[in-house]
Amino acid sequence: MARESTRGPRLDQPMERGVSLRPSVDPERVGRLSERIARFLGSWRFIGYMTAFIVVWVVWNTAGPKELRFDEWQFIGLTLLLSLQASYAAPLILLAQNRQADRDRVQYQEDRARTDRLIADTEYLTREVASLRVALGEVATRDYLRSELRDLLDDLEERVAALREDAADAS
Repeated sequence: MARESTRGPRLDQPMERGVSLRPSVDPERVGRLSERIARFLGSWRFIGYMTAFIVVWVVWNTAGPKELRFDEWQFIGLTLLLSLQASYAAPLILLAQNRQADRDRVQYQEDRARTDRLIADTEYLTREVASLRVALGEVATRDYLRSELRDLLDDLEERVAALREDAADAS
């Protein structure tokens, strides 16, 4: 029984459809990494590290022993390193900003949809309240019924009092 190689795709077998030999990169993972790096580059810790690195570089290459100085020319190596760092930092920061802009755009769309729903709900409730007010104008309220019943009771009490007076006069 032949042992299969686990190193890579077998060349004696057809490839699966949609499989590419090129390495694939997960844009989400790269985006998260770029955001982490950009967040670090924008921190006080990074500024402190860079300041300490530059101070050590300058002090060593000016006051250190001549045979142990690693930047033979007057800070050309430091300039090149800082340029290299900046050339990588700028695209990483732009990637992070693009991801943030995408998140802001999605958040804006969700906020707008939520606002539209709230406006529609408010308009619906406004129409319902208006229809209730119109309906209440046609329906007797509790206070109205109480006042009518009180008026009827007062009329009855007056009639009973009048009948008692008539009965008292007749006797």
